[in-house]
Amino acid sequence: MPMPRLLPLLLPAALLCAGAWAAGAGRPDLSEEDRARVATVTAPAAQFDAPEKFETMQGGAGTATGAANRDAFSHPAANLTFAQEETFKLGNALFRKQWVAAPASTRASDGLGPLFNARACQNCHLKDGRGHPPAAGEPAVSMLLRLARPPATADEARRIRSFLAPAIPDDTYGGQLQTAAVPGLAPEGDVAITHETITRTLGDGTEVTLEKPSYSVENLAYGPLDPHVTLSPRVANPMIGMGLIQAIHPADLIALADPDDADGDGISGRMALARGHTDARPRPGRFGWKAQSGSVREQSAEAFAGDIGISSPEIPLPQGDCTEAQEACLTMPDGEQAELGRGEAPEQVIDLVTFYAENLAVPARRDVDDAEVLRGKRAFYEAGCASCHAPKFVTRRDADEPAHAFQLIWPYSDFLLHDMGPDLADGQAVGVASGSEWRTQPLWGIGLTEVVSGHTRFLHDGRARTLEEAILWHGGEALPARERYADLPGPERAALIRFLESL
Repeated sequence: MPMPRLLPLLLPAALLCAGAWAAGAGRPDLSEEDRARVATVTAPAAQFDAPEKFETMQGGAGTATGAANRDAFSHPAANLTFAQEETFKLGNALFRKQWVAAPASTRASDGLGPLFNARACQNCHLKDGRGHPPAAGEPAVSMLLRLARPPATADEARRIRSFLAPAIPDDTYGGQLQTAAVPGLAPEGDVAITHETITRTLGDGTEVTLEKPSYSVENLAYGPLDPHVTLSPRVANPMIGMGLIQAIHPADLIALADPDDADGDGISGRMALARGHTDARPRPGRFGWKAQSGSVREQSAEAFAGDIGISSPEIPLPQGDCTEAQEACLTMPDGEQAELGRGEAPEQVIDLVTFYAENLAVPARRDVDDAEVLRGKRAFYEAGCASCHAPKFVTRRDADEPAHAFQLIWPYSDFLLHDMGPDLADGQAVGVASGSEWRTQPLWGIGLTEVVSGHTRFLHDGRARTLEEAILWHGGEALPARERYADLPGPERAALIRFLESL
């Protein structure tokens, strides 16, 4: 069912009556005076000889203004109270906690797996930063393979249409390939990657070599995969600014969506919808590579279940992603303890980890008044990059967390789904996202990737080794912007990259 027909059925009418496609229109949380202010402050940049007001504070009042070092993604939002900082630190401790197999003497830490990809959240999101594909001979830890197949029954199709499931997992291996297991159980298998070399020639004759990866699985321990299953590699996303993203009003995302390309600009962003495990009605999806999660709490619970094999009140599955075909896995002991609450990560644990994830600060921009950075910002706009990487929003006044409310933020994303063409397609449909659609990635903090994460690997599977390679992989709706970039003179391309590095 096309998205324009679904939206009126699933979202409140107040969010759909934006008479003008402008930020703030249709937002019931704003007064008329607020709407005028929001429209002014979020208007696209019109001149590039000086920074915009507040551009340095890209995470609003919560922006971290400390040193741009390896801890740049790990600071609490600057506008938290003293008591909230304590809660943040407790959440950080749980985010870093190494879970162990049950039964264990450390009763509050057992319940790992039985099948899993990592023992701690921090293992995938090292220093709260970006994951990377495994080097030759290394296990895949901060990258995993999502598994999904087309619906085979009317009930499976209904679950997808109703957003009760984002995808149909493999009958034997579940929703993702787990490459590790507790003692006494075999891991599901290993990720295998091969590469094809592609050379792209830019407008001035510069040649750029790209590596196109292909994925397969080896050493499958529980029989073959379904012949129709698709493999979707996903590296861990940076953790910064998630609470602010959650506080963007749905009306502002709807205002940016143009699923039928009514304005004829070739950009047809679509809003994802997600119901999760506890929501009565779908909400806008805005987290994950295919925007398959609608809240930080939901995404945290999904990661606990799928990546670590830890149950929670949201996803009460103590055996994690084990399937009925994996009988030995289902008989392994679990770490649930009634006196601590429901789930191996009970309510208080999910509360703390969610609070931590919602309040990791966005680092301040650097060099916003540098002449080359400003020239690169102009090139970014003129190439059309800002058509999907929407620079700024003002968050909702009625945000659940006061620290996130009415903040001018600069994520450089519209958080919509866009067709990125065949080169980046994984063939895996998730919710309303097709096999070639991906959520626009927020760009804030991208210039600190190497400082924080120790590498410069970008895109959903980390195939791009530089920011330039990431641009050159863009296709589909982004193809015209990519070609404009490729046709720029060398110094202008360098300036655009310099602008990205300042974010």
